[in-house]
Amino acid sequence: MTELTTTVTVTASALAIGDELLSGRTKDKNIGHLAEMLTAAGIDLLEVRIVPDDEARIVEALNALRARYDYVFTSGGIGPTHDDITADAVAKAFGVNCGHDPDALALLSAHYAERGLEFTEARRRMARMPEGSRHIANPVSCAPGFIIGNVHVMAGVPSVFQAMLDNVLPTLNAGTKVLSDKVSCPYGEGDIGDPLSAIAKAHPDVNIGSYPRFSGQGFSTEIVIRGRDESAIGAARIDIESMLSTIRPADLTATV
Repeated sequence: MTELTTTVTVTASALAIGDELLSGRTKDKNIGHLAEMLTAAGIDLLEVRIVPDDEARIVEALNALRARYDYVFTSGGIGPTHDDITADAVAKAFGVNCGHDPDALALLSAHYAERGLEFTEARRRMARMPEGSRHIANPVSCAPGFIIGNVHVMAGVPSVFQAMLDNVLPTLNAGTKVLSDKVSCPYGEGDIGDPLSAIAKAHPDVNIGSYPRFSGQGFSTEIVIRGRDESAIGAARIDIESMLSTIRPADLTATV
């Protein structure tokens, strides 16, 4: 008897928050890292949004994403300054109050006392969370992120975001990991576009992407096959290699 395998799909989205991202002053480094780590865990990152430090826009985006995906990951806006409004916006999205979390206050108070620094009102802001939140540990700078529902709220500073994500990943439900294979194609996309499209339609269980390369003299293409079924990937590869073997150099163009 053939043993049936069950494919589990887990989905996620990301919400990056901050005026500085949209102005170009800060270049986002968190989305790529998140995508890489989630892919390795078998979780599909399917949507990313970037919004300014505007409560209404954060609430709107967060409610849309958390209803659509298994997990939402936010970055930015949980620091000590007036424009760090993520905690308030998340609380509003969930319809709960936002206040100082006692455990976070104690954690931060001890942290600043140990460093001989005043625990100012600005620093106390970093202990504010929506009611019902759970902490995400921050081994870099102490101030915790938090989890409420399926939303994971983390810092925007890349080193802190990455450390928080390391603590979050082991708690997530993992899906069936996506496998990939690639075929190096010496021809431009324009030469293979039509037959490759036909192959993609014939193999709906995999995703086939083509990525152009330019050497300075001519175009080539890297064809990537992604899916959760190794046999389906192999079948698509066979058809792609067969298609490439039928192309005659005389038929080729010199462009994409």
